[in-house]
Amino acid sequence: MELRHLEHFVAVARDQHFTRAAERLMVSQSGLSASVRSLERELQAPLFVRTTRRVTLTEAGRALLGEAERVLAQVRAAQEAVAAVQGVLRGTLALGTEQCIAGVDVARLLARFRRSHPEVEIRLRQAGSASLTEDVAAGRLDLAFGVTTGGDTEGIRAVPLTREPMAVLCHPDHPLAARNPGAPSLKPGDLEGEAFVDFHPDWGPRRTTDAAFAAAGVRRTVALEVSDVHSLLELVQEDLGITVVPRHFAHKRQAEGLAARPLESGAEYETVAMLPAPDATSPAARALMELLDAPAP
Repeated sequence: MELRHLEHFVAVARDQHFTRAAERLMVSQSGLSASVRSLERELQAPLFVRTTRRVTLTEAGRALLGEAERVLAQVRAAQEAVAAVQGVLRGTLALGTEQCIAGVDVARLLARFRRSHPEVEIRLRQAGSASLTEDVAAGRLDLAFGVTTGGDTEGIRAVPLTREPMAVLCHPDHPLAARNPGAPSLKPGDLEGEAFVDFHPDWGPRRTTDAAFAAAGVRRTVALEVSDVHSLLELVQEDLGITVVPRHFAHKRQAEGLAARPLESGAEYETVAMLPAPDATSPAARALMELLDAPAP
């Protein structure tokens, strides 16, 4: 089994299209098709269901994809390790992060990394913590900054970065903004029956909030579900619902004018760096973590 066959298979699986994958790999479509057919013959199993518009993975293809991604990630790590021993950090740094993550200024950190290691190509993916954890476990990402609530993929190291309490944000005319002015904290039970604006379930703030309400035995209704911070705060500004978010969200420019109340739930928003096992961590990921720990110049 040749590595290029696995690379071609993974590219088609990701793009779900032979033409797009061929263009991205800068190979001919006929050559790419021949490479995949060769792999199918070797494995004695079809890997794709082909139609005129797209291709989808067969059961055998789905079984191979995760293993192929891990093999390619290990090969890349080996190549980068040899380059690091020779004194030059090369290759790629594939980083994932949630939006507005606490405890790390991602843009500034990557700028420092580029100045220190100009030979490394930086790739950045923004998504929810659940998806990022899966990508680190599969070798698609070298590391990711996100949030863990204790039920994440086995084999992932979670390096704590910072912790902060959660807060309730609402329109200044909302009853919660003026209720019990002498008792600034709210409990999950105080929010029962409210309509919530929140992120998709794989996002760290949503996972932290869901865990807090589940622990308190309080049901809540997420009426409006978004995938970015700006939209979330904009909807709360229009009094379309309340939201529970990490405390630092209340200090964002888009949150100006909103009422903020601490949430007393025992749950904290914990930001972590998610990495594979030490022997599988790439030199680029280790270098980034070293910069994270070092004081900024």
